[in-house]
Amino acid sequence: MAATKRAWKLQEFVAHGSNVNCLALGYKSGRVMVTGGEDKKVNMWAVGKPNCIMSLSGHTSPVECVRFGNAEELVVAGSQSGSLKIWDLEAAKIVRTLTGHKSNIRSLDFHPYGEFVASGSMDTNIKLWDVRRKGCIFTYKGHTDAVNCIRFSPDGRWIASAGEDSSLKMWDLTAGKMIQEFKDHTGPVTGVEFHPNEFLLASGSADRTVKFWDLETFQLVSSTGAAESGAIRCIFFHPDGKCLFGGSQDALRVFAWEPGRCLDAFSMGWGKVADISVASSQLIGASFSQTNVSVYIVDLNTVTCSPSQIKRAQMSGPGMVSQPAPSEPVKPPMSASGRRMFITERPPTSSTKKASEMKTEPEEESSASNEPEDDSSNVAQIENQDDYREVFQGRTKIERTPPRKLEPFPAPPEDQSKAKPYKQPAKEQKAKQEQPMKPATIVPADRNKPADLNMAEFLPKRPDSAVSADPRRPPAVKEQSEDEVLTSLHKGHESMCAVLGNRHRNLEIVRALWTSGDIKTSVDSAVGMKDLSVMVDLLNVLILKHSLWTLDLCTVLLPQIQELLASKYESYCHTACNALKIVLRSFSSIIKTNVQAPPMGGGVDISREERYKKCKVCHGHLMSIRGLVEKKQSMSGKLGSTFRELQIMLNGLDD
Repeated sequence: MAATKRAWKLQEFVAHGSNVNCLALGYKSGRVMVTGGEDKKVNMWAVGKPNCIMSLSGHTSPVECVRFGNAEELVVAGSQSGSLKIWDLEAAKIVRTLTGHKSNIRSLDFHPYGEFVASGSMDTNIKLWDVRRKGCIFTYKGHTDAVNCIRFSPDGRWIASAGEDSSLKMWDLTAGKMIQEFKDHTGPVTGVEFHPNEFLLASGSADRTVKFWDLETFQLVSSTGAAESGAIRCIFFHPDGKCLFGGSQDALRVFAWEPGRCLDAFSMGWGKVADISVASSQLIGASFSQTNVSVYIVDLNTVTCSPSQIKRAQMSGPGMVSQPAPSEPVKPPMSASGRRMFITERPPTSSTKKASEMKTEPEEESSASNEPEDDSSNVAQIENQDDYREVFQGRTKIERTPPRKLEPFPAPPEDQSKAKPYKQPAKEQKAKQEQPMKPATIVPADRNKPADLNMAEFLPKRPDSAVSADPRRPPAVKEQSEDEVLTSLHKGHESMCAVLGNRHRNLEIVRALWTSGDIKTSVDSAVGMKDLSVMVDLLNVLILKHSLWTLDLCTVLLPQIQELLASKYESYCHTACNALKIVLRSFSSIIKTNVQAPPMGGGVDISREERYKKCKVCHGHLMSIRGLVEKKQSMSGKLGSTFRELQIMLNGLDD
């Protein structure tokens, strides 16, 4: 009988024309996903389907954070400029644009009752927004670095915030102030989640630990490490509260808190997982890399959970809490473990009264227009009408039949690796061998390991004497002393140290000439070093100082820019593209005018003749670069988009 698959990759698809910056799964159904990208768009997807359902545009800067509403009928997106846009997915229209943050939005969450949204930003502030009327209700200040994650408590009374400053803070919405700060983490706190039932809070950190906190005593309940799996990237409580899932680099772990321990762990191929959710006895994990999004499935029936935790979760479910009679004083419900439970039923107060109970502040820096949004800038483009009607427009219809139960995603068929391999004909093999080698592909700038590095060169070599003379016996490995091991490792690093030392000396020479005020000489020296890494460092400085660029510099730097554009390293290409944009924006009109109207004979104008010669040299280099850019403009992702933009700018030289 075949073993049940524990985890598998469901799909991978291109989500945006530029790099994907963020994504979020719908926690109610586990069947919808929203992504935000460098292209300033917010795209809606149905998990398991490759085509975009709806694309929302209107942001003027890249989208950095997205989040679904609790019923998946709203979505909020935060941008690099600090603005928020809230969309009604059923009506396919903008609901509100909110401004007030001074930097990137890093985290978002909807209030359990839907009228409020909280946002955390790189400006260290947390803002509470009234979606319907009031704009920003309050700004919570206390973090000293970016706010990585924020969550409302299930009863809507508190906000928990996790910061890059390694702190975890609790805020009371009614009082408008911080009520507790936890400082036990030693690295940035990357995720925070409330238990769905009990007064329990979980936090995950880059220090590779998950910590659990009692919200009655504000004491640490337990701490569990996951050193071998790397930093915790996201955490999520099982909807029944029986365990906590922690996602990290290529790994999933299941945690318990009383006592604190790891119940189960296994490798995943999802890379830097961005969000996880649970639906139909399956865990859904999603990650992104450059323009692609990948979705993975874990069968929770194969995941080990502690029997005691399962039993307690079943005993502490909402159905096990006895409801007092209306005349009796309301007592807070207690779980089987003796911990208080959240009262998640919405109080019978109007939203006006609920909002008035919260502490408010004058709206100095935030705004929200009560007028209808301008549809010309905020557009909801429905890409797939059938999926749109099925996923987003069928939510509010009253059905006489019970809702259809979502079926779990089926596991893929077993690997076909055991099937009889295809034998390639001799003619095809010979033709393949005669084909020229393809050029190296672009090496991503955000890669997780060094490129073109043979790790075996850094490990001790097995001596020849270790080979056994008897082929029937396994080869004997000669034991090496500690000094021998250290010596062999040191030899492997000598070449790397020499390269880095040489680069450092070259940069010191360029820096010394630069600080003396001779910019042209420092650039010439960098070119003469024939070290592309030094040239990239120099160009990154010049890109920030547009006033330093001259025609003289262009004649020297354009050949170097062309060489960098042909590099296989993405970071080199990006630097060269940015430098080329400055040259074209600043000097294309001058170069074009002088080349088309050379100086005429009959008079001596030395400055004009020199300018003409420089422009002619630059024009020749740009024409050579244009041919290279034309070949690369078919690339996908942000780099391809940049090459296409450069191609348009270069074509302007012929107009």
